[in-house]
Amino acid sequence: MSTAALLAITPWPAVSALLWFLVLATVMYLARRTAHRAIHIATGAVAHGLRLAAHSIAHAELRVAARNREVLLAAGREAKERIVEREFERVSETTRKDLTNYPTLHRALSESILRIEEDHQKAVEVPPEAPGWVRAVEAVAKIDARNGAADVLADIHKSMVKAHNEAMQAYRKASAERHGLLRQMMPEWRSIQDTLGRVNKCVESLLARSVTIDRHMQEYEDIVRGQDRAVSILQSSSVVQFFVSALVLCVAIGGAAINFSLIARPMAEMVGGTNFIGGFRIADIAALVIIMVEISMGLFLMESLRITRLFPVIGALPDKMRVRMVWITFSILLLLASIEAGLAYMREVLLQDELATGALLRDETGGQLQNEYLWITTAAQMGMGFILPFALVFVAIPLETFVHSLRTVLGLAGIAILRTVALLLRVLSNGFRHLGTLAERLYDLPIFLPLWLESRLSANGGQPVASADLRESPL
Repeated sequence: MSTAALLAITPWPAVSALLWFLVLATVMYLARRTAHRAIHIATGAVAHGLRLAAHSIAHAELRVAARNREVLLAAGREAKERIVEREFERVSETTRKDLTNYPTLHRALSESILRIEEDHQKAVEVPPEAPGWVRAVEAVAKIDARNGAADVLADIHKSMVKAHNEAMQAYRKASAERHGLLRQMMPEWRSIQDTLGRVNKCVESLLARSVTIDRHMQEYEDIVRGQDRAVSILQSSSVVQFFVSALVLCVAIGGAAINFSLIARPMAEMVGGTNFIGGFRIADIAALVIIMVEISMGLFLMESLRITRLFPVIGALPDKMRVRMVWITFSILLLLASIEAGLAYMREVLLQDELATGALLRDETGGQLQNEYLWITTAAQMGMGFILPFALVFVAIPLETFVHSLRTVLGLAGIAILRTVALLLRVLSNGFRHLGTLAERLYDLPIFLPLWLESRLSANGGQPVASADLRESPL
């Protein structure tokens, strides 16, 4: 039924609209309790469902956080084990080297000390014996001067002066010999000092290594115990490693692009530049395959050298087989680098041929004078074609770091997304709860007059208002 037909029940449309409003208000007033209950149930169901979804996502966030924590601790524990193992290897190497030289060092110290003791014994100052004429002078002094004691004393004085001079000469000679022996001891002292300096240096190195090992062991224990501080440090370190390795990989991609531009054009002459596979030229595909093979050989070479650990199977190979794999991968890489150098030279030759053909078609002959320094660009391109494959070998190091840190970064991103979604669901749940109350108030707005009359009559009659608010009725 159209609106015009509804307003045509009386000759006056305004009266018809008023009648319809009264009918609608009466129906809404009579159905008020049921409508409130329906609104409350509908909005409550939606709010409850959103709240359950928020709780589920919060539990999922906790599980992801726990899993990310386990991954962090496992990666940190493995990294610390490698660092501690390397420190122990260094300590073992230092100790082995020092202990190997210790018998020679001990023998040199013993010989130097023995020579010093012998020279020291020879350099001991022996006190001179008391002269025998002292008692003679004492006996003569008791003789009476009248008996010729003065002449005797004069002779004794002369003898004493002569003996004194001889004693002084002997003493000076002995002192000179002792000083000579002491001077001979100085090289031995310096030798001992140098030897002890080397020993001190080795001991200080071992002490520094021990302090470093203690620090790493403390960090390792914190990781094993799963302390929050260790997890926080690992998270920040993993995020930093992720961005740094991503930056290095971007640089490596740029190098690979330059390498591709060097060999794509001559590859078109080898495999044909007019053949396509799925919209891609076969020459471009062949150039990409060569670059990918070079990167793969670089990965296998780094794995064989045990610099990276992306493939545990290669690291678990016997040493003999691993050394063979090193030589095989290096030979393949060297062969591919030589091929790229040749392709780079071929690219320059093709470019010069095209320039010469264009000049010939334009009847230009002066361009031949510009090829004087052609060997510089040719040598540069050949050098780049030979060096870039070996530079791409080191992509394995940032690639390993990127792969290991990517798990942590994805876990942190997943935790942040789940936390945001849970927060939004909680907000929507509270919004639907308040939306139900608002819908009830909006429902009561057209029938405010009968509700007001009902409240006044109830107040005058002393009857409590039987509120139909759904919040007072149990679900």
